[in-house]
Order: sequence, then C-alpha cells, then structure tokens
Amino acid sequence: MRVYEVQKGTTSLEGLRMAQRPDPQPGWHQLLIRVRAVSLNYRDHMVTLGRYFGGAVSRDTIPLSDGAGEVVAAGPGVTRFKAGDRVAGTFFQVWKDGPRSSSPPALGVPLDGTLAEYIALDQDGVVAIPTHLSFEEAAALPCAGVTAWHALMAAGRPVRAGDTVLCLGTGGVSTLAMQLAHAAGARVIVTSSSDAKLERARKLGASDTINYTATPEWEKEVARVTGGRGVDCVIEIGGAGTLARSMQSLGFGGKVCLIGFLGGPTGDTSPFPLMMKAASLHGISVGSTHMFEDMNRAIEQNRIQPAIDRVYPFEQAPDAYRRLASGDFFGKLVIAV
Repeated sequence: MRVYEVQKGTTSLEGLRMAQRPDPQPGWHQLLIRVRAVSLNYRDHMVTLGRYFGGAVSRDTIPLSDGAGEVVAAGPGVTRFKAGDRVAGTFFQVWKDGPRSSSPPALGVPLDGTLAEYIALDQDGVVAIPTHLSFEEAAALPCAGVTAWHALMAAGRPVRAGDTVLCLGTGGVSTLAMQLAHAAGARVIVTSSSDAKLERARKLGASDTINYTATPEWEKEVARVTGGRGVDCVIEIGGAGTLARSMQSLGFGGKVCLIGFLGGPTGDTSPFPLMMKAASLHGISVGSTHMFEDMNRAIEQNRIQPAIDRVYPFEQAPDAYRRLASGDFFGKLVIAV
C-alpha cells in the first residue's frame, strides 16, 4: 500500500516522503480500514519539524492522527463493526471512557498514523461517523472535533443555551467549537487577524467577531460586547502568549480550556484573575471514544458540517503541509486518500 512517512530524525518537511508498505492485517479485536480521507492538525506540522513532544521521530513513522474510511475486514473477537461500516479512528489508542489515569499512545506519534491507504485499529478506538457527512468532513473530527467537544461539554460545567463562548482563531478546533457551541444555543465570539475569515465565521454562527490586529487589547472588546459580564468559556489555543487576556475575558465562574500554544511559550500566566472570578483553567488533551460518540450524536442531530478549507489529492500531501505551516486557511485542511 502507499503511505507517507516522516523519516527518522527529520527536522523539516523534506523528511516527509511517499513510501510502500505491506497492507496491514487485522489482529485480535482489530478492524482493517480502507482510509478515504485524512486531515491535518498543528501537531503534524510540529512533528515534521522535530519540535513535537519528545523531539524528532526515532523511526520512520506514518503521520497524522485523523482519518475516516470504511471497514473492509474484521479480525477475531470484533463485535462492534462489520465490513462496509463508515468509521473514523480515535486520536488515542485506546481511551474508552472515564478519567484518564495515564497517556494512551496517539496515532501519528508515537503510533503509525492515518496517512496511508489502509490502517488496522482496535475496535474500541473506532467510532461510526455521522451519516450525513462525507469522508472528508468526518476526517476533520478525531482530534479537532473531539478536543472542542471535550472543552465545551466535558470539562467543568458544560456549555448550555444562553452562555457565551470565546473562540480564539479560526483553525480546526476553534471553528468546530464555534459550530458546536452555536448548535447548543450559546453566543459565540470569534477572534482572527483576517476580516475575511471573520466574515466566514459569522456565516457559520459567530455572533460577534474581533480582529485582534486592529484591536490588540481584545479582552476589552470582549468586555464591551458582553456588557461587562465576560464569557463563560474560552477556547484557548494561544497558550502563554494569550492566556492572560483569556483569563481577563472570563465572567464569574467561567472556564478557560487550554488547548494549544500557537501564541508562543512566553507571556503572563499569573492565575490571579481566576481566583478573583472563581473561574477555572482546564488542560484539554483531545478526548475519549465515548466523547467522540457523544459529539457525533450532537453533530448528526444538528446537521453540523465541519468547515473544510481545501481537499488535496494524496499525491499533493506535502502541499497540504505547506498550507498548514502558512496559517492561511479556515477550518480544516484535508487529504483524499
């Protein structure tokens, strides 16, 4: 089968190469899945640069954590799926449910990932995809979608109708969080440096938008548009570089869900604003199989369709990586397999 590999020790996109590997065979409790589409996350860019947790990969590794396809064979002991079922793999292999007491291995690093024609996964690390979604749309969900759902609905108090949610940026996690929060009846505020992206966000349900280049003290604008009340939940993808402003944006009893570090490693991380507002900070690391299934029910019920910026053919996977590195995209970048 055709795959892409991040070569051992690589620190640049030049280390991403197409290769051939034998087709995997499903073992006990495993499904053989014909991958139809995969999507990219920021971590995938960091992996090719050798800057992800743990540094450069120590072996030739098939990248990407997110993919959707169809079951072609079931190994011994499989009871949950059958050939022909449309499925997606979970980020962690396997975190089924409940509090996470350890860190299960993730697809793409350290496990081989989804940028391949076939993968074999444990049945408990696989979910059925919503019936109205294409494979390309379903491929957007395993990391970004579940992360957004975890932040909104599983961390602390779940977001509910009438709440206000602040989404930083318009990448995969933030865009899906915006769509899920809007479907739940929440007011959504979105930030971006691009007016064009903010216009697209309004069409997908954003109630208010803030250009953080034009308004660098965007936490003051959040206070203004909420009448001084602040927000109930912040989807924080900037890390230390934006955390102080996110905490200042909170209302009393709100939560900041810390997901990424796009804003850089340095900044004001004093927790004092949380104490004054009886607020909370949650570290979010994707989610469980059960969270994925809960999210899919909400997506199906509300007919949510993930925002896809562009779909690349398999042969142009490096171009998708380059677009990811540029930051010039809205929602998700997808590769058809």
